[in-house]
Amino acid sequence: MNASLLKYSAIFSLGFLSVSVTACKDDSPSTKVTQVEIKFKKEGELKLLKATNDSLVTTIDIEIADDDYQTQTGLMYRNSMASNHGMLFIFPDMDYRSFYMKNTKIPLDIIYVSKDKTIVSIQKNAKPMDETSLPSEGPAKYVLEVNAGLSDKWGLEQGDKIDFTILN
Repeated sequence: MNASLLKYSAIFSLGFLSVSVTACKDDSPSTKVTQVEIKFKKEGELKLLKATNDSLVTTIDIEIADDDYQTQTGLMYRNSMASNHGMLFIFPDMDYRSFYMKNTKIPLDIIYVSKDKTIVSIQKNAKPMDETSLPSEGPAKYVLEVNAGLSDKWGLEQGDKIDFTILN
């Protein structure tokens, strides 16, 4: 009887050991992180106009940010943006606005625009990844973000205008 008990005990132990080894095997999914590049999606066109004579400064393609998620995310996590692209934020009301560059990898000019589409102020050369508040100098309904330096290249000033169309 002892030999029989010993035999069953040995079989049980080997079975338990093999279940334990199998159970400890790392079958977890790969933890490799895949980075997805956010691509520009043309949702409209925007014209910049000089206030003095209504002459066309330039036309750019725009993405629209008009809900909470889009306005909070903006151009975050993007590695670049073409010089003829921008993002237009559309808010439901006129108010003093303030943007910052958290998780934004590209330097930007931030152009604050009133409800009558007049530029109220420009924050130039906003530094990537900087969380410093960049406020408007007056109430704004729209905010246009373009690559840093373009507002100077285009000669934009307070009082200049924008006009845009949204594509369906």
